[in-house]
Amino acid sequence: MRGEDTVRLRPPRNAVDERAVAWWRSRLLAGTAAPVAVLAALGAFLGPARPWLLLAAGAVAALGLACTAVLPSWWFRVHRWEVTDEAVYVRTGALWQEWRIAPMSRIQTVDTVRGPLEQTFRLATVTVTTASSKGAIRIGGLDHELAADLAERLTALTRATPGDAT
Repeated sequence: MRGEDTVRLRPPRNAVDERAVAWWRSRLLAGTAAPVAVLAALGAFLGPARPWLLLAAGAVAALGLACTAVLPSWWFRVHRWEVTDEAVYVRTGALWQEWRIAPMSRIQTVDTVRGPLEQTFRLATVTVTTASSKGAIRIGGLDHELAADLAERLTALTRATPGDAT
């Protein structure tokens, strides 16, 4: 039975940047193009296996295009993040949703990463490392200026929070 003062976990308030949808689509297209190109090239050179290789290339291309059309918009709707004075909250996942909470006292490092595609879309990923065996918490798809401000804020908050981050 729930008491009157029970605290319920609520969804984090912030969505990733809308440009993350295009970034995710680009990543999915690149990930689809590579195996399709290999299968098509093999099909061009291996006569006896040509029909099967080209069929496989078409199937991979169709699946990749379907994923590219559907998944990024879905991810945008479910990926959420928030930073409070006490913790970093992240919710990710479409079918299997994962909620991660990192108390400020447990944060060890805060990093900002901008890969080539992220730079193209003016996005960045903030990585919050803790002593958790689950690994770091990543907030991808953030505007690069917001990510820099967030890293600065997290650094200040963790410095001001008592604890040993272990």
